[in-house]
Amino acid sequence: MAVSNSNERGFCKFLPDHLYNCAPHVANALRQWSHTSQGRHSLAAVSSLGSSGPTRLENQTFGSGRQNPKRRIGCSRSTTASNFMIPSFSEPPGFGIELYSPKYFLTCAVGGMICCGITHCSMTPVDVVKCNMQIDPVKYESIGAGFRTAIAEQGMAGLFRGWAPTFLGYSVQGAGKYGFYELFKHLYSEAVGADNALKYKTVLYLAASASAEFLADLGLSPFEAVKVRVQTQPAFAKGIMDGMPKLLAKEGMGGLYKGLVPLWGRQIPYTMMKFATFESTVDALYKYVVPLPKDKCSPGTQLGVSFVAGYIAGIACAVISHPADNLVSYLNNSQGATVSQAVKDMGARALLTRGLPLRIFMIGTLTAAQWGIYDSFKVFVGLPTTGGAAAGAGHEEEDDDHRDPKTTRSDVALEAR
Repeated sequence: MAVSNSNERGFCKFLPDHLYNCAPHVANALRQWSHTSQGRHSLAAVSSLGSSGPTRLENQTFGSGRQNPKRRIGCSRSTTASNFMIPSFSEPPGFGIELYSPKYFLTCAVGGMICCGITHCSMTPVDVVKCNMQIDPVKYESIGAGFRTAIAEQGMAGLFRGWAPTFLGYSVQGAGKYGFYELFKHLYSEAVGADNALKYKTVLYLAASASAEFLADLGLSPFEAVKVRVQTQPAFAKGIMDGMPKLLAKEGMGGLYKGLVPLWGRQIPYTMMKFATFESTVDALYKYVVPLPKDKCSPGTQLGVSFVAGYIAGIACAVISHPADNLVSYLNNSQGATVSQAVKDMGARALLTRGLPLRIFMIGTLTAAQWGIYDSFKVFVGLPTTGGAAAGAGHEEEDDDHRDPKTTRSDVALEAR
């Protein structure tokens, strides 16, 4: 969001405009923050508190003559500052989301549930054709032939078979993926310390995303097993309501988790690539493509960057996880099959390439849409978009030399704003 240099009274404005309409507890936190920084700067005035009028932050001066740099979200320098609340754009005064509180992680989980459930469900027709191409490449020899065959045999409704287990399964998986990712990212950064977290942030992205996906797939696996059966065996069941009991009756709980190991093999590399590539691409776009620093860009521009970076990350995800995706489809479609048998029957070339173009389109679109929806949800509740360093990070690093190590909360500063 572009920030104006001054208001009508001539006072300097250095925070985003929506923060000038803050709740009383936000103004109190700002006042306390200024008290902890005495000797380095002074807060000239905080007026018009409460919901009856805007809160104005007026004329901050510094001994060095430079403007107070923006603080990184999540890198508080004192226990007082760590209680800073981020007000929502749209919610009433008095409501905020404290970073790294249970409410924060729950909010991220809700955002992940929304973005993954909606996007995967919307791609059900493509998923139906893809799964059938993987199972029966002779009958479904190409993308166009796959759609024509599915419609000819089952009508348009056949393209939407399995939408319910898809929606439910990926909603559960999305909540775990994004919620646990934010949790593990914070826990791991606390464990290694702020300096190491910044230095090895890509490794931390990979570790946090792998841990999150490992747990998220425990919720996805039963729904994925039913989905594949419904989509590739029309006579098996119509959907989740009759498919789940039937699969349990035939194969027990083991049938629901028979494809868990190859599912991990597909989803964990996918998610590691998804988060690490996305973060790196966002940084590169702001550095080489977007003419303005992130904190000077409008929300629309930031969300556009999220969508483009998400599509690039999605292509990489599709390629690296495709062999395991073929294994998941094969195992869930064949009762009693093993991984070694699937590899032998399919062959290396088919394992790597069968259905890949369709999956690149599907996963690229999915990942781009997921990041767009997820970051839109974060903006809606008053949180910053994901990735990208804010302008003035250099000043922030300079000020970090003066912070108290006993009260510093080590966060990876992955979402510096």
